[in-house]
Amino acid sequence: MTRPVIGIIGNSYLVNDEYPAHAGGTINTCAVANVADCLPLIVPSDPSMARAEELMEVCDGFLFTGGRPNVHPEEYGEDETPAHGAFDRSRDALTLPLIRALVERGQPFMGICRGFQEVNVAMGGTLHPEIRDLPGRDNHRMPPDGTLEEKFALRHMVTLCEGSAFHRLFGAREVMTNSLHGQGIKTPGQRIVIDGTAPDGTAEALHVEGATGFTLSVQWHPEWNAAADPVSRPLFEAFGEAARVWAAGRDGRVRLSA
Repeated sequence: MTRPVIGIIGNSYLVNDEYPAHAGGTINTCAVANVADCLPLIVPSDPSMARAEELMEVCDGFLFTGGRPNVHPEEYGEDETPAHGAFDRSRDALTLPLIRALVERGQPFMGICRGFQEVNVAMGGTLHPEIRDLPGRDNHRMPPDGTLEEKFALRHMVTLCEGSAFHRLFGAREVMTNSLHGQGIKTPGQRIVIDGTAPDGTAEALHVEGATGFTLSVQWHPEWNAAADPVSRPLFEAFGEAARVWAAGRDGRVRLSA
């Protein structure tokens, strides 16, 4: 049986500082293939190459990945400042309308780090450009030095809302996660429900209220060590199951319309 297809939103890079490329992290594709048990398909983050409507017909679900560029503040009605960092306007132009269309259609997706922030902005929310500059907030950024294992190491607790989908999925109100982000949610968008927070109050887990499809999204990086981590594994397994349900319904609609 063909596995459901998960469109993994890629990022734009310059290989050797000169050759343009669209790429996605291997840990994302491994988590989708080996834990969610779906077929990973890296999507170029440019609507001139792949339109949202086309992608929704090709893919059964979507993974909105992390990335160094941030969502441009114009997307949530604010002016650009140096604190906002680098941007990728092509990715903004693809992902934000795509997220809204997926919510409306009930098609499953999961947001990670930047992807988590994209979900909030797509639904009308805003972002803090630099969490560590806020009074009482911690530094959530990736450690500048060390091995990948050290950079992706578990760093803080996330407290989940009682009875939330995350609570039921993990079987616990508190879980340990890594932390590799500079920005964070300032105001939640319409229908955005914050399901988990870090000790300093930073939003770490969300879902879209009333959406009929899977919309669980997280600020941390569950793709790291996804097969072995007790928090990451059930999250990707649930995402994969949602994609299989969607794919089965799609197959049924195709058969009925034939």
